[in-house]
Amino acid sequence: MTNHHTILWADDEIDLLKPHVMFLKAKGYEVETVNNGADALALAGERQFDLIILDENMPGLTGLETLQRIKLVCPATPVIMITKSEEENIMDQAVGSKIADYLIKPVNPNQILLSIKKNLHSSELVSVKSSTGYQQNFGSISNLINSAETMDDWMETYRTLTHWELELAEADTSMDQLLDMQKTEANSAFVKFIRRNYEDWMDRDNTVRPLMSPDLFKTKVFPLLDRGEKVFFVLIDNFRLDQWRSISPLLAEYFTIDDDDLYCSILPTATQYARNAIFSGLMPAEIEKMFPELWVDEESEEGKNLNESPLIETQFKRFRRQCRFSYSKINDSVSGEKFLRNFASLESYDFNVVVMNFIDMLSHARTESKMIRELAANNAAYRSITESWFRHSSAIDIFRRIAEKGYRLILTTDHGTIRVDNPIRVVGERNTNTNLRYKLGRNLNYNPRQVYEITRPQRFGLPSPQVSTAYIFATGKDFFAYPNNYNYYVQYYNGTFQHGGISMEEMLIPVVTMSPR
Repeated sequence: MTNHHTILWADDEIDLLKPHVMFLKAKGYEVETVNNGADALALAGERQFDLIILDENMPGLTGLETLQRIKLVCPATPVIMITKSEEENIMDQAVGSKIADYLIKPVNPNQILLSIKKNLHSSELVSVKSSTGYQQNFGSISNLINSAETMDDWMETYRTLTHWELELAEADTSMDQLLDMQKTEANSAFVKFIRRNYEDWMDRDNTVRPLMSPDLFKTKVFPLLDRGEKVFFVLIDNFRLDQWRSISPLLAEYFTIDDDDLYCSILPTATQYARNAIFSGLMPAEIEKMFPELWVDEESEEGKNLNESPLIETQFKRFRRQCRFSYSKINDSVSGEKFLRNFASLESYDFNVVVMNFIDMLSHARTESKMIRELAANNAAYRSITESWFRHSSAIDIFRRIAEKGYRLILTTDHGTIRVDNPIRVVGERNTNTNLRYKLGRNLNYNPRQVYEITRPQRFGLPSPQVSTAYIFATGKDFFAYPNNYNYYVQYYNGTFQHGGISMEEMLIPVVTMSPR
């Protein structure tokens, strides 16, 4: 690691600190020293320093006064404050002025060196540490992928891959390309696992069936209500594990996490199927059979998720539960602010359901808008926009209000999403649905080796609008493209975030239970 960094150190007893200065110079730093705040301010205005060290208790301009003026001259330069005082108000003023670090005398050279490294070399050190850590764990991750035989194994594998994706995203390293290859390998093996087991999971008495969409209320919600707790159930559409990891620190101030779990979305991993399964506690074919007025076929012009509140009601009635609940959908900032204004009206309910659609709308907007596509060019940028939305929208205020009122919180989603880059040709009739990750209809023409096909939908809990209806699902990073105007179609959708198919990102999704602090 090379230094070549310049440091300005202002202290009225700088002569007594010559051993410290020599120590830093021996480590490769260029150190300029002054013995008062006025000279420090003058030098900071004349040349660029990488870091400034200020003594708080200097004659003339104090350290805090110098700090405030330096922030006007070079606001991006990190400042370390050193003081003899342990008075809390001085600490508060320094921290409030956004100092980089706060050290109390006497300080030894290694303390100062550690603070400098933290502020000047953290990115480089994180890159080295992350790259080394991933390289050391590459073999064990491969073993996880190759030995995964149960859903628990796959959830552990996906958590591990997501952990390293987030670690490497913070590092300037080429290891992320290797990780992407390993994720592709994992998804290929995961698809084989789904092929072998998915039909068996339709039997709810199957002892190895994982937690799936229709099971969420019975498993996660009902036990809390049975204990007399008031519960908010918040579903963020299109919400992946990595996105949950990016926003979870923002909720730490308000909630403690009781259960940070994953569950398996049903197929297709699309709102009409997966979300309706959550709210009804039924597979789509069961909804169509028991409540035909609440199920909307693919070819219908009617909205596919307009009956969510009635479906929740059917589940409570089916389990003979007396529970007053509310249902709210938040599609934009206006509806979010309205929700907050009317929050008091929700306090009479034991159970409140909230659906937030921002991430799903972002995914669609990214496909349609060139500007949004550039802003969310990859998974890291996609996470960043999610975190920014959560931090600056009404969403964080909604969660804060939930915590203030003492509700337990269940945060989840109906499915995830994956960035696609490999087109697969498929031909269908005019009324074939337009989703890029799954198709259903008659006379579908495709290469069966490139898709997961279901020719007997009822055995998989899926409706069959016509006798010969078949479902096909894209896997990994594939997406379906029609031969007509093929090149334009491929160029338009390549690199977009899609859902409906089979991948860890779409199927293994968070369900988190939290308690207010």
